[in-house]
Amino acid sequence: MTVVLLISGSTRGASTNSAALRTVQTLATGDVDARWFDGLAALPAFDPDDDGTGHPSVLALREQLSQADAVLFCTPEYAGTLPGSLKNLLDWTVGNADLYEKPTAWITVAAPGRGEGAVATLALVLGYVGADVVPDECVRLPVGRDDVGPDGLVTTAEFRTGAAAALNRLVARATA
Repeated sequence: MTVVLLISGSTRGASTNSAALRTVQTLATGDVDARWFDGLAALPAFDPDDDGTGHPSVLALREQLSQADAVLFCTPEYAGTLPGSLKNLLDWTVGNADLYEKPTAWITVAAPGRGEGAVATLALVLGYVGADVVPDECVRLPVGRDDVGPDGLVTTAEFRTGAAAALNRLVARATA
C-alpha cells in the first residue's frame, strides 16, 4: 500500500483547494491510500525553541508525514505567497527531516496568471527542507467555485482526469 498524504493550504470550509484534494482522495484506487491531513488550523505557531513534542497537533503531523510515502499539496495564495497556516506547517518540518527526500508535488487550482507567488514559495520551502519535488506531478488544473458539486467534490472531467494522472505519477515515483 502506498500512502499519499493530502495537505490543503486552506482552512476555509468551502475551499476549492480542499475540494480538489478531497476529489483526489476519491480517485485513489488499488494499492493507494490517500489520507487527508485535517490538522492545519490546530497547529500552534512555530517556535524554534520548541521541539513540538508537547503539542498533540504537531505530533499528529509528524506521525502522518512519517507514514506517508508521498505528499500532495494544494494551496491558495494569500497576499502574494503561501497562507500563513501552511507556511507554519512547513516550518514545523524544517528541523526534523519530515519531508527530506519524500516525493512531493502540488496541484494548483488557481486560474492561469494567479497563484504564482504561492507556488514559488512552496517550491522554495520544499527545496529548503529537502523534499523530492516531482515537477511533472506539479500541475495547474483550474477549479472554479461552480466546478464543485454539493458533495464538495470537483465535478469537471478535465480536473478529475488530470488529478488522477498526477496522483498516479506521484505514486509511481514513490514506489520506484
